[in-house]
Amino acid sequence: MAKMARFSFFSSSSPKHFPSSPSSFTSFPASPLNQTFTESMIEETLEKAESVIRKWDPNTPSFTKIVSLFNHSRREAKEFIICVRDLRRAMHFLVSQDSQSPKLALAQTLMQVAMARLEKEFFQILSSNRDKLDPESVSGQSSISSNSEFEDFMASDDDDDSDNEIRIAGESITKVEKASAVVMSDLKAIAESMISCGYGKECVKIYKRIRKSIVDEGLSLLGIEIYKGSKFHKMDWVTLEHMIKNWIKAAKIGVATLFRGEKLLCDHVFSASNSTRESCYYEIANEAATNLFKFPELVAKEKKSHERIFPLMDLLAAISDLWQDIEMIFHFDAVAGVKSQALTSLQKLKASIHSALTDFESTIQKDSTKALTPGGGIHKLTRSTMSFISSLSKYSSVLSEILADHPNSRNTRLLESYARTPISEDEQHNHALSVHFVWLILVLLCKLDTKAEHYKDVSLSYLFLANNLHLIIETVRSTHLRDLLGDDWLSMHADKLSAYAGNYEIASWSNVFMSLPEEPTDLSPEDAKIYFRRFHTAFEEAYMKQSSRVVPDAKLRDELKVSIANKLVPEYREFYRKYLPMLGQERNTEILVRFKPDNLENYISHLFHGTPIHASSSFSSSSSSPSWKSIGCVSS
Repeated sequence: MAKMARFSFFSSSSPKHFPSSPSSFTSFPASPLNQTFTESMIEETLEKAESVIRKWDPNTPSFTKIVSLFNHSRREAKEFIICVRDLRRAMHFLVSQDSQSPKLALAQTLMQVAMARLEKEFFQILSSNRDKLDPESVSGQSSISSNSEFEDFMASDDDDDSDNEIRIAGESITKVEKASAVVMSDLKAIAESMISCGYGKECVKIYKRIRKSIVDEGLSLLGIEIYKGSKFHKMDWVTLEHMIKNWIKAAKIGVATLFRGEKLLCDHVFSASNSTRESCYYEIANEAATNLFKFPELVAKEKKSHERIFPLMDLLAAISDLWQDIEMIFHFDAVAGVKSQALTSLQKLKASIHSALTDFESTIQKDSTKALTPGGGIHKLTRSTMSFISSLSKYSSVLSEILADHPNSRNTRLLESYARTPISEDEQHNHALSVHFVWLILVLLCKLDTKAEHYKDVSLSYLFLANNLHLIIETVRSTHLRDLLGDDWLSMHADKLSAYAGNYEIASWSNVFMSLPEEPTDLSPEDAKIYFRRFHTAFEEAYMKQSSRVVPDAKLRDELKVSIANKLVPEYREFYRKYLPMLGQERNTEILVRFKPDNLENYISHLFHGTPIHASSSFSSSSSSPSWKSIGCVSS
């Protein structure tokens, strides 16, 4: 992941404010060691502390005023921290022995100087090492130690011994991680030293100011702005959809890298105090994180329609995917509002998505278009509905969760008889979704039944139903819907499709089928002529009518042609073979017998493309069209 761009928000100069001394040294945290000092030990401690601390007094005109202690010499920095620790212990002892001691006054002065230096170092390390403390580097740490500053910071003894600087993180971490770990260790050592000496307020103030600016800057670079409801009401959907896509990408980085990295850094630097690190993290992240998770709620409040459901489900899925991180990062009371805001957004999105699903169902039921689909083809409602449902099926986990909160109040027992019986735990989880999809398709089929009634030609009604049901079946078969509805649903509706196709054949071609004798019999030449004329008239009428019919799917189209040809051609071929010779003495036999069996196959092969043949068109006995045998018709 590319690192986020950075800029220096604060000056690298030392802070203008220096800490004041604590109101009472008796307010110091208890010394970790119940140590007894002799007079000589006190003298030695003060002498050592004065030598080390005075050298790094930030208010003296020496080079140490402009040089960073921690950058100049890690050995001296370590020595400085140890002196502060020993000075603090000596002060505890002096307070208990003689609070008016001149030695205590000297110790107070040295402590103020030491704290001023450490505050300056803390500020400089934070402001000049943003690249080493960016959330991505911190969140990528393979190991972050929670040891005290004297186990972490004291890991090295020599300026040149860079390999030992960060034993805390192990030998396998990268160079970037090593640099990051060194800086984190320095900050932790300073923070713990200042807090233990009663100067935590000054330390925390610097930390909050600098780190909050990094969080705000990072979110801004990710395209996150301050969200207000009034702005959303004026926004067009195209712009809002673009914002949703950007938010999903930004939220993943923001939570998994930015907020997580800041939490790890804050926990590490202030590991000695739960209340301090929680207070720090609240100041740094609470406002920005709450604003981040306000966005989905504002989107969910916008006008609800089924066309907008997919971006809403993408938002819901994004928050759900991040939920484990959200709970881990914002787990304590101070930032509970962030988790509460994220939960509110989840609930609002679920309600909005369920409302969109209801709107979708209502759109199907209320479709009032009366225009008939030419040639009994596929209705636009079927295409749009199945496209929408197949897209919905890709969001199984999201929809299952929503439908679990909104049980179907319809006759679920009837619907469940159409749906796949759940076997595994996953299938049980998706069962409510399966039933809902069964219901949506059933609503569509009922609406199609109503539209089919508008055709005056019964055969056209059946062809319309067959075409549309075939599209529905193929959509289910070729998408995730198959896993949800199951093979039993497909088999049941395939049977219904066969019934529609059979009824179409009967309604459209029965007169042709019945125009030939039912059983082979001996006919007189005159009767044979009557049957030839009857067959030719019936076929011409049926063909001219059916030539305008449409079957868009090639497979269904071929199946219908094969079925019609197999019922018609063999019987006509036998009749033609037996009775044509009897008409050998007749004049104009070509006019009397206009179709050869092969011609029938060619004509039938041209059906269902929506190219009508008008009554004035001649039926040539020598068609140049390809033989029906080429698509598998079985002739006899």
